[in-house]
Amino acid sequence: MSLSNTEKLKVEIVGHVAKITVDNPAANTWDTESLPGLAALVEALNAEKNIYALVITGAGQKFFSAGADLKIFADGDPEAAGKMAAYFGQAFETLADFRGVSIAAINGFAMGGGLEVAMACDIRIAEEQAQLALPEAKVGLLPCAGGTQRLTQLVGEGWAKRMILCGERIKADKAECIGLVEEVVATGTALERAMALAEQVGEQSPISVTACKKLIHSARDICIAQGLEDERSEFVALFSTEDQREGVNAFLEKRKPEWKNA
Repeated sequence: MSLSNTEKLKVEIVGHVAKITVDNPAANTWDTESLPGLAALVEALNAEKNIYALVITGAGQKFFSAGADLKIFADGDPEAAGKMAAYFGQAFETLADFRGVSIAAINGFAMGGGLEVAMACDIRIAEEQAQLALPEAKVGLLPCAGGTQRLTQLVGEGWAKRMILCGERIKADKAECIGLVEEVVATGTALERAMALAEQVGEQSPISVTACKKLIHSARDICIAQGLEDERSEFVALFSTEDQREGVNAFLEKRKPEWKNA
């Protein structure tokens, strides 16, 4: 029986490593099926004591993940927004707390929730053609899955503000320079490099790795726990604004939004 309960997440066990492929054409977006599926999958991997690491990548050659499926937010329903925010929080926080080592093999565009899932991993390997962004404010939203919190911790306040407040999209080499990714590799080789790094985890004591990761995360978790909760609350609050509906629908209609600041 497959460890994954959704076809949108393919899983292959290679030795002590679980290789997870986000497969939701055309842009590997996250939705109400794949997010709970990811949380359940990571929990299942936690119970498999012979799994020491996981690698997550995107199907195809263009997208790692383009984030949330914005069609879910087109009607501006706060209830749907709250549901999605909760799904994002559960999925990515479960991934961040995986007892082993998690590695993102970023093989293309990592946008919004696509970058947030990578930031929930312990290590990020990006291909040279990859581009990364948190463009939620361009559509009247905000990063609700750890973006404001984890990006700031990884790259500092200045670059977090450039990417979130100014909508700056960066290339892989710049991402490595500012500390957003740990390594840049040639096109088509991120998965191979991530799998090789994951195999190195098996050379360590799994119990030691779990203890070390817990300690590394301890101070960080104290700092961002409230911030993660506040992200989701502020995200839902945006659904009482005209700009949220205008931004999402302008994106879906492929036109420039007309902001009302209301």
